[in-house]
Amino acid sequence: MSRTIAAGILAAALMPALPARAEGPSDPVIALDELSVSGDGKAVSRGYQPVRSSIALGTETPILRIPQAVAVVTEQALQDQAVRTLDEALYNVSGITQTNTLGGTQDAFIRRGFGDNRDGSILRDGLRTALPRSFMPTTQRVEVLKGPASALYGILDPGGLINIVTKKPRFVQAGYLEVFGTSFNGGGVEADFTGPIEGTNLAYRFIAQHRNAEYWRNFGSQNQQVIAPSLTWQGDDTRVTVSYEWSHYKFPFDRGTIFDLRSGKPVNVPRDRRFDERYNITAGENHVAGLNIEHDFGSTWKANLNYAFSNNFYQDNQARVVSYNPATNALVRRADATQDSNFSVHSGRLDFTGKESVLGFEHDLLVGASYDYSDVLRTRLIRGPNNTRFNIFNPVYGLLPQSFAISAVDSDQRERISTASVYAQDTIALTEQLLLVGGLRYQDFSQIAGKGRPFSTNTDVSGGRVVPRLGLVYLLTPSLSVYSSYSQTFRPNSSIASAIGALPPEEGEAYEVGLKAEIFDGITATAALYDIDKSNVLYTEVIGGISFSRTAGKVNSRGFELDVAGQIAPDWSVIATYAYTDAVVTADPTLKGNELLNVAPHTASVFLTHDFGALGDGRLRAGIGGRYVGARPGSAANTFRMPDYAVADAFIAYDTTVHGQPTTLQLNLRNLTDTTYYTSSIGTNLGVQVGEPFQAIASARVFW
Repeated sequence: MSRTIAAGILAAALMPALPARAEGPSDPVIALDELSVSGDGKAVSRGYQPVRSSIALGTETPILRIPQAVAVVTEQALQDQAVRTLDEALYNVSGITQTNTLGGTQDAFIRRGFGDNRDGSILRDGLRTALPRSFMPTTQRVEVLKGPASALYGILDPGGLINIVTKKPRFVQAGYLEVFGTSFNGGGVEADFTGPIEGTNLAYRFIAQHRNAEYWRNFGSQNQQVIAPSLTWQGDDTRVTVSYEWSHYKFPFDRGTIFDLRSGKPVNVPRDRRFDERYNITAGENHVAGLNIEHDFGSTWKANLNYAFSNNFYQDNQARVVSYNPATNALVRRADATQDSNFSVHSGRLDFTGKESVLGFEHDLLVGASYDYSDVLRTRLIRGPNNTRFNIFNPVYGLLPQSFAISAVDSDQRERISTASVYAQDTIALTEQLLLVGGLRYQDFSQIAGKGRPFSTNTDVSGGRVVPRLGLVYLLTPSLSVYSSYSQTFRPNSSIASAIGALPPEEGEAYEVGLKAEIFDGITATAALYDIDKSNVLYTEVIGGISFSRTAGKVNSRGFELDVAGQIAPDWSVIATYAYTDAVVTADPTLKGNELLNVAPHTASVFLTHDFGALGDGRLRAGIGGRYVGARPGSAANTFRMPDYAVADAFIAYDTTVHGQPTTLQLNLRNLTDTTYYTSSIGTNLGVQVGEPFQAIASARVFW
């Protein structure tokens, strides 16, 4: 607790003194567009301030006119904070905590109390993706839509979705080359070039990255390579963009440390001590190919066809901790592996948007159709024998060799999901101040899953659902609005591992009210209250030694969120968030009344930046911030809690010229007080993720 308090005090004390990034157009060095624009030329962000978003209503819409909470992590924020992962980007969004990342191999987030790894809530340019970790050097900004989103995006949890917006070719010559190094004994290089192709209607973009570093715990390394070309053709009324992204990665498969259930605290070992083996590695390759066609029909109507194919192939090995004996300090471990795992996703949607005047009312219309098909195949599942020869206080590595024993009953795990939908949405201007949003989606789905040699089908379900949404926005002034909304979600219950039959899908229902403001001509603020019920939650009941799957479970999450971002004064900018989340089980044979796994009741963050102005031949910028995550349960049974923590980060950057080229020299400092903290649990005390210690990242970025 003393480190938590120290970090919080340090963050609070330094924030007025150590600020950051220039927001004004007077910068002599343009690191990136201070005004970020969409394809139709409308501003979507200014510095840290989100202005518009397309994720909520399907078209670029001012934040104040959206009847749902939306948060945007802008390109400027990503650059200032030297963001390398989606976790780091989402420090800037209220109410999001990490959940089971499968040993650091998957993005996994709690949003308003709900979420898991592989839950389909992370989109890329509005489409589903197979990527296990979605943040790449191709990322331009990150959008978060809070609450149910099934009316536009189909099968989802009711907590909301996260959308990665990628960089597109530009018809203006631009680019940069960056080299960076870290105190984790590593570094890398990144390049991003874009511009028109002379004599044609084409523009290109080429992005590449290589990074490699030692893992901060007692063994392991991390490396990633990315190559991403894209091409845009611009006609009089039509724009066509094709893109491709290849990436290769190799990361530690690290499930973290252990909590002793007797004391409720982590075992007293150095935080960098691993309880697995050097072969605990996940390695894989990603492919993403995309096609986007935009056409303007010449009146108020436009069409957008968006399609992407993504594939993730990976293999992993792990020495899995099966049990811990606190009396002897011995672990039972087993050598497991997943070999030849393939995950493919086809995702496409066709949208028509337009404006019409009917009976004296102005209508913003969206009609469309979508199709998604995903196929997961894990061919060879390795299950080795148990081994008890590992003492957490006197570890001897190498006593549990890698196994090659294929488990026939666990292998050939497969899940296929196919969905087809039609949807419509109408935003009606009832008056100049009052907007009514109504939407309806019909979704047809089929899902089959199972495993084993011979194959055994454990899930086989199909059907159709109608999903509504309704919202109301009232503009009190041009810069202040209040809103309310009602929406639903659904998500079919599925199990690869055990037979569940044709159970009804999980259903979500949410109510939300909020207030949005644009103040000081540079700040966007959103405050929201919400109440979400999720029913038909799957649970297992054991009768006479036989397990039966049921769907009587029900959970509720209610809370308050505040997001503030933008320029608070000349040369001063801020991102600030706070969330209160009360998420509990309301119906379950054994878990009723329990808090939901990995959900923190209180979270907060702030990041303050300042431009100090001219210094020598350039400009000096600096910033500091901190984040707080409250104590939260590490298991569904609430048998232990991970302690609260506060972590402070800072950066300093100098914009100058080197041999006539605009250049930014930057130093980012992470976890300034070197706090030991725990970010998430796998659902038991045998796997609790440990947060990274102090890290310094130095970079030099040269612009063209």
